[in-house]
Amino acid sequence: MEPDQIKDLIRSALDTSKLPITAIYLPNQITLRIIASEKHYWSPQLNLTLEKYQDGTRIRGLYGPNPSVWAIFFFSYSALGIIGLFAGMVILSQYTLKMDTPFWWVVPLTMVLGGVLYIIAQTGQKIGAEQMFTLHHFYEETLGKKVPIS
Repeated sequence: MEPDQIKDLIRSALDTSKLPITAIYLPNQITLRIIASEKHYWSPQLNLTLEKYQDGTRIRGLYGPNPSVWAIFFFSYSALGIIGLFAGMVILSQYTLKMDTPFWWVVPLTMVLGGVLYIIAQTGQKIGAEQMFTLHHFYEETLGKKVPIS
C-alpha cells in the first residue's frame, strides 16, 4: 500500500477501536500513543516511519518511552558518567602525588547511583509493558498480519 493508504487505515481503525490509543500524523511518520486519561509517566509510544518503495511501503517501528522520560535518563547517566570520570581523574592524580584523597567515595557512589537508575528504568519498562502490548496488538490487527519484534 501507499503511505497515505496506511495512514487512512490507521485513522479508520482508531475511529472504530475502543482501545485507549491516539495518533499523531506527520508526512512520513505516525506516532501511536496512549490517550491522556490513561497515560502515566511510563506510558510507551510507537513511532512508525513509512518509507515508500517501488513495490509498496516499508514500515519501521520503534517502541519507546515518551521522549522526556528518555531525555531524563540520558542526561542522568551522562552526568553520573562525567562526574565519575572527573572524580576518578582527580582522585588518581592526588593518589599518584601521594596527597590525601578525601573524596574517594565519589566514584563508587556514581556507580551505585547508575545501578539505581538502571533498576528504576527496568521497573518503568515493566509498568509500561501492558500498554506496549496494547499498542502492538492494535498495530498488528490494523495491518492484518503478525509483526515480529526484534
